[in-house]
Amino acid sequence: MENEKKKLSRREFLKRLGASSASAAALLGMGPLSAFANSCDSKTQPGYLQNNPGSMTYRINRVTNDKVSLLGYGMMRLPQKPGTRQIDQDMVNKQVDYALAHGINYFDTAPIYHGGQSEVATGIALKRHPRNSFYVATKLSDMGDHSLEFGKKSLQNSLSKLQVDYIDYYLMHHVGASGMDNLKERYLDNGLLDWLCEQRDKGIIRNLGFSYHGNVQVFDWLVDHNDKYKFSFVQIEMNYIDWRHASLSTGGWKQDADAEYLYNKLEKAGIQCVIMEPLLGGRLAKIPEEYSKQLRALRPNATDANWAFRWVASHNNVLTTLSGMTTMEVLMENVETFSPLDPCTSSENDLLEKIADGMSGMPVIPCTDCKYCMPCPYGVNIPGNFAYYNAAINNKTFPEKGTPEYKTRLTDFLKGYGDTLKKSEWASECMDCEACLPKCPQSIRIPNQMSRIMELIRDGEA
Repeated sequence: MENEKKKLSRREFLKRLGASSASAAALLGMGPLSAFANSCDSKTQPGYLQNNPGSMTYRINRVTNDKVSLLGYGMMRLPQKPGTRQIDQDMVNKQVDYALAHGINYFDTAPIYHGGQSEVATGIALKRHPRNSFYVATKLSDMGDHSLEFGKKSLQNSLSKLQVDYIDYYLMHHVGASGMDNLKERYLDNGLLDWLCEQRDKGIIRNLGFSYHGNVQVFDWLVDHNDKYKFSFVQIEMNYIDWRHASLSTGGWKQDADAEYLYNKLEKAGIQCVIMEPLLGGRLAKIPEEYSKQLRALRPNATDANWAFRWVASHNNVLTTLSGMTTMEVLMENVETFSPLDPCTSSENDLLEKIADGMSGMPVIPCTDCKYCMPCPYGVNIPGNFAYYNAAINNKTFPEKGTPEYKTRLTDFLKGYGDTLKKSEWASECMDCEACLPKCPQSIRIPNQMSRIMELIRDGEA
């Protein structure tokens, strides 16, 4: 009876990920890097919506039914007049016109961008077009005091600068950078988050969300309380490096959790993702030649940036992917990438995973064997699994996908795994119940890390 409960729990877990019974087995047969990207591996999948061949690819907001372009325009780095820091409004207008004409309808700005002038420039450019032809996103400024009055004034200032009566996508900005105490001070204890929910109910804000930077406990708390706050989107940093190497990346914002964990938790919670830093601060627009050469061997005409955008956008729970397109040339290139999107294949995802490991190093799991996470309700030996996994990496015997010795090393890895741990203690017994998460002093996303070992077990059984 207990085993049947486990099977049902696992089946329910897959259901929460949005996998049909027909695709569940396929998802289980792929690693997390590939599974979620390939859940929408064809342009005929429901995650995609296009008007005709050659047109922009769209996603549907599951809360408001907005038809959102999969490529979003980040208004953080707008063109400037030569030799000055003054925004070139004429060029902004031309680029916004081109973007709208080629299907981009999501424009992301913030009060602090360009010294406070981005919202103004964005408002001028968009005001020249019908209000129902675009969605504008902006943020609640994290500059200034943390009073309810300041929050109210920030929203009103954004409405005025953008020259709109409502904000389509409004974000609590920079959430998680300073921990739970900061969240309580900025949004909870002063009643500001409750007030923002009221503005959403009134239609002044159409979609409420937050941009995550840093402390994963803040992220977890907000997502776990989504039944109350009903966020329709969350903005996270995600790219094929940060998927599993976020703590090692040198571009973008530092964060406690890999993008793999953030994405998976949001998908399970039914919250769509808006993606920032798909190019990791530009680092993935020009990767080392040894890796770029491998990509060109598969797609000779594709740029490194094209690969990075395709990888991100191939994930079904991504609503839009932001790009700061300062020049017309970059704008045109990115529009081409998404018109329509050609999703990454399983083999392409495997290659990008290998490149990410090569650029960052195989990640060990930062477990200290404190055993605070134990006992597991399902009998998994959590520290034992992590110790065996880390030893294989440190001893340079870990089976890396895509290498000639993968099958031989996988056989040896699984034999030693079986000799070290009872089958009832294996990672495959993990039911993703998350009972271990609040107990871990290292803030390890334990079920997420267990899935890496589960991948190897599945490959060995295939």
